[in-house]
Amino acid sequence: MRPLDPRQLDACVEGVAATHQLLLQIVDDLRPEQFSEPALLPDWNRSTLLGHLALNASSYVHLLTCASRGEAGEQYPGGPTARNAAIADAATWSPERTVKELRRSVYSLEGAWAGTTYDMWLGTGTAASGSVIAMHETPFLRWREIVIHLTDLDVGIGYEQWPDLYVRLELDRQKMAWAASHPMGLTQIPQAAMKLPEHHRLAWLLQRAEVDGLPQGPGL
Repeated sequence: MRPLDPRQLDACVEGVAATHQLLLQIVDDLRPEQFSEPALLPDWNRSTLLGHLALNASSYVHLLTCASRGEAGEQYPGGPTARNAAIADAATWSPERTVKELRRSVYSLEGAWAGTTYDMWLGTGTAASGSVIAMHETPFLRWREIVIHLTDLDVGIGYEQWPDLYVRLELDRQKMAWAASHPMGLTQIPQAAMKLPEHHRLAWLLQRAEVDGLPQGPGL
């Protein structure tokens, strides 16, 4: 786990708040029939994706609540089966309920962050991936979720519009993840990818863009 960097934590919270507002503005402008249109994720429509984003926000509130009791919580109690069932249920919400649940969860999460103490930020929990994370990592992880899925919503926001700070922080993480997952001698990201602009390189790494001459990126 990474050590707590207060300035980076504050910057991520600020970045998430701005991206949350962009998300809510976009959702408010969708027509009811557009919620059932396909997203860019296989087998997901916009309602499914937006329901997932609402549930994801609530999952971080849950982790912080556990941390406030000195407990290491599980992001989605019940594991992948319960998480998938909740997303499937959210996919059936009406457009009106989807918007309501998304806005409620967004402000619940931002309110939870506002009330988090230093000791709580140092608490830990188990992410959906099964990895143990510190609570001070959750703003960045939430930012990742919103930034990438705004592109997946297929509403005209491409990787070129991803926030610069998010891209810089994510590239640092992806560089280390690449090195950790490759054998000696192959720990460097391919030169063809390194020559790309940072936003394009990250989009390739996260499987949101293709690059001629390179295989599909590793994804998250």
